[in-house]
Amino acid sequence: MDLLNTLVDKGLRRELPTREEALAVLATSDDDLLEVVAAAGKVRRQWFGRRVKLNYLVNLKSGLCPEDCSYCSQRLGSKAEILKYTWLKPDEASKAAAAGVAGGAKRVCLVASGRGPTDRDVDRVSETIEAIKEQNEGVEVCACLGLLSDGQADRLRSAGADAYNHNLNTSEGTYGDITTTHTYADRVETVHQAQAAGLSACSGLIAGMGESDADLVDVVFSLRELDPDSVPVNFLIPFEGTPLAKEWNLTPQRCLRILAMVRFVCPDVEVRLAGGREVHLRSMQPLALHLVNSIFLGDYLTSEGQAGQADLDMIADADFEVEGAGTTTLPEHRAQQGGGCGSHDGGCAPCGDTPEADAAEPQEAPAARTDLVAVRRRGAGTDLAPNA
Repeated sequence: MDLLNTLVDKGLRRELPTREEALAVLATSDDDLLEVVAAAGKVRRQWFGRRVKLNYLVNLKSGLCPEDCSYCSQRLGSKAEILKYTWLKPDEASKAAAAGVAGGAKRVCLVASGRGPTDRDVDRVSETIEAIKEQNEGVEVCACLGLLSDGQADRLRSAGADAYNHNLNTSEGTYGDITTTHTYADRVETVHQAQAAGLSACSGLIAGMGESDADLVDVVFSLRELDPDSVPVNFLIPFEGTPLAKEWNLTPQRCLRILAMVRFVCPDVEVRLAGGREVHLRSMQPLALHLVNSIFLGDYLTSEGQAGQADLDMIADADFEVEGAGTTTLPEHRAQQGGGCGSHDGGCAPCGDTPEADAAEPQEAPAARTDLVAVRRRGAGTDLAPNA
C-alpha cells in the first residue's frame, strides 16, 4: 500500500505526515489492519526496538473533584460508585509505589483529583516524591495534579519530580463539549509551565468520546506541536453515573488504527497505551505492543486493569522485553535535546494545511461490554494489596 510505504519512510525520518495521510490511516479497512500494524511497527522498532516501558499509577486523592469533565468518574456530580478518599500520607503513597516498582515499573505516576494543587498540596506531593525516591533508587516520578499555578512546576522539579502529565484529551474545537469548568488553553498552558521548569512533558488524549476522525487528527497534531516526551492514549471507559456512560464507540480494530496514527504522527515519542485497553482491545492487546512502547501496569485510578502478571506474560509471549531502569527510554537525539516530538527539519507543520480524506462509511456500533468495566476496590486508599 503506497500510503503505508510513505508513512514508514516519513516515520523513519521523523517527518510529519500530512493531515490527509493521518486521516487515511483511520479510514483503512479491517482487511488492511495487519498491514497498518506492521507498517507502524517498523517505525516503533526503529526508535524503541522491542522494549516496553512499565508505568504504575498511584491515586493520591480519589473523587471529590469540582471539575465537570464528562468522561471522568471523579467529576462533580458523578454517580459512579468509585473509591473516594482524601490525600494519602507520603508513607502510604510510597508503599503503594513500591508495589509497582517491585512488579517492574520504571515510572510511578502520582495523580490527584481536583482543578489544581494548592501550595500546601504541592508541599504534600513534594514530600511524597522525596519518600518514593529515597526508597526506590532510580525510579522516575511523574506528577499529575491538574492545572498549575506560577512556580509550582519549579517546586515539583526541585523535589525530584521527573515529569508532569496533563492531557489535552480532545481537539480544541470540541473541548467545550466535554468540559466547561476550564479551557483547552488552560491545559496547554500547564504543559508549557512543566516544560519551562525542566520537567519531561507527558500529554495525550482520550479516544471514544464520540469524536470524529478529524477531531482525533486535530488533537494528535496539536500534541505533535506541543512537543511532549510521552503521549498516553486512553480509550474511554464509559462509567455508569457519568454523562458518557452510553458512549460505546470503539472496536479493537478502531483502537489499533488510532494507535497506529499516533505512532506515525509522533514516531520517536513514548506512546503509552493507557486506560481502557482491557475494555476495548481485549484479546487484541498484544498487537498494540507493535505500536506503543509503554503501558500502565496493573490498575488505573478508579478502574481495575488486568492482573500485573498477565501484563508481564503478555509482553513476554509477544516477544517484547520490559525496559530496565538503566535504559534511557527516548532515542538519543531526543534525550539530548530535552524531549519533544521532533521533526526531520526541526519544525511542526500547522494543522489544517491539507485537505481531509473522505469520511469512512458509518459502521454499526459495537455491543457494549459493560461487564469489563470493574471499579477499583484494592490498592491505594484501601486495606487490600495492590495489583502489580
